[in-house]
Amino acid sequence: MPADVPGSRSERTEGAARPGGVASAPEGGPSQAVDSVLDALDPDRDRPANVIETHGLGLSFGSKPVLSSIDMQFGRGTITALIGPTGSGKSTFLRSLNRMNDKVVGFRHEGDATLDGRSIWDPGTDLLDLRRRVGMLFQRPNPFPMSIRDNVVAGVRAHRIAKGKQLDVVAEQRLRKVGLWDAVKDRLHDTPFRLSGGQQQLLCLARALAVGPDVLLLDEPTSSLDPISTEYIEAMLAELVPALTLIVVTHNLGQARRVSHRTMFFYDGQLVEQGPTEDLFERPTNLQTERYVMGRFG
Repeated sequence: MPADVPGSRSERTEGAARPGGVASAPEGGPSQAVDSVLDALDPDRDRPANVIETHGLGLSFGSKPVLSSIDMQFGRGTITALIGPTGSGKSTFLRSLNRMNDKVVGFRHEGDATLDGRSIWDPGTDLLDLRRRVGMLFQRPNPFPMSIRDNVVAGVRAHRIAKGKQLDVVAEQRLRKVGLWDAVKDRLHDTPFRLSGGQQQLLCLARALAVGPDVLLLDEPTSSLDPISTEYIEAMLAELVPALTLIVVTHNLGQARRVSHRTMFFYDGQLVEQGPTEDLFERPTNLQTERYVMGRFG
């Protein structure tokens, strides 16, 4: 992600750097100066290798269990695909990782999910900050009823990451990042609802990226798009790592194989199998996994 965008992960960790990449020496002596340089070179140096982990996570709505005993680690800077038949719990799991299910009547959880080692259900968790760090792109494009430019910077304003002319910089750089700038630069104050479906989804992606998330959750992000738009967005996802960690729900097994490093297979409320994508598709260890990836059901 570009370092000069307010709120980007790289910028948030480079406060001590001067132009040219030379860090200014903070008070405290040479050791702190070295730490400052190392932090600028590697923002994730002192952070856990797994950005998100779940421990015995169980999810239910009322008396109906949806998932049980999910233990999973999501490596920083990787793409993980969640696959399985409709109703197997993939989207419920995904939406729990930034607590999107909290307001659903009857929702309950057991076990835990952590972000950088801290429980997302910790009483001190700032929900607005959690959803900035763990953003989401939905199945269907959902532009806000405001201009194209204001859509991109809506979260930036809400989190007070930038203001004034900085907002124009954020809007342009994020629209360039997703390849939409040339198509909309002359109508930034127009409604987004005149854009094509693929363009609207790219706009929503630009909006999600603008606040500098660590993790992006994607719930079937291309299922309503044409093949050309799908191919473009898949290429975009590959460009977002390792700066971001992506977790993608998809029913498109070809897409899972193309874009992900690891794959999780859900079936009947259970995490049946997970591992490197090539291994899971080519050498599954579970019969249900083999049947699913071979297209025998689902």
